[in-house]
Amino acid sequence: MTSGLWERVQDGVWITIQLLVLSALLATAVSFVVGIARTHRLWIVRFLAGFYTEVFRGTSALVMIFWVFFVLPPAFGWQLVPLWAGTLALGLTYGAYGSEIVRGALAAVDPAQREGGIALSFTPWQRMRLILLPQAVPEMIPPFSNLLIELLKGTALVSIMGMGDLAFSANLVRLALQESAEIYTYILLIYFVIAFLLTRSMRGLEKKLKAGVGKAPKKKAAAVRVPEGSGVS
Repeated sequence: MTSGLWERVQDGVWITIQLLVLSALLATAVSFVVGIARTHRLWIVRFLAGFYTEVFRGTSALVMIFWVFFVLPPAFGWQLVPLWAGTLALGLTYGAYGSEIVRGALAAVDPAQREGGIALSFTPWQRMRLILLPQAVPEMIPPFSNLLIELLKGTALVSIMGMGDLAFSANLVRLALQESAEIYTYILLIYFVIAFLLTRSMRGLEKKLKAGVGKAPKKKAAAVRVPEGSGVS
């Protein structure tokens, strides 16, 4: 592969990482907002959050990208650049999956913890911030790690917009070289390396969040016995 073609692949890696970071941030925000809303005491809030989740989980991310980039602009008279269109479509789609992770983790917290917060006269937001989330977030990390890897692989869908991500760049190089095996082997390895680094980072975050959780209480110092007749009262 020539230096010019390799630079094309490097540019694609950078664009893929940008898209991954931006869409992951949006998906995380959506996950927590919608996931917490699904545990709200008002039925209308739970209904709207559940409706959003079902719509975006039940539709294809590829079709959502088509809608954001090709269908909505004529309807509203504006056009998003491919990076922001991909970020919006992927973030909203994978955020719907993430909201179920958040809802499930919150539901798994011992009900006695909620009751304790009520007994202490905590507001619902205080119970969420001080009691529920600190216990639920560490349990969210493994499924969020899997979702992040799925999001990484989903970034290849933006190539349909002509966005110069890793998949799109690989296709251009393939057309230039008329060789598929070499370039797609490189691309597989690049995706694997990125996924491996993400997995290790998420495991490190999980260990940090779970530090001190589940440790046995420290043993009390044994009482010192004073021999009889020592004169110590």
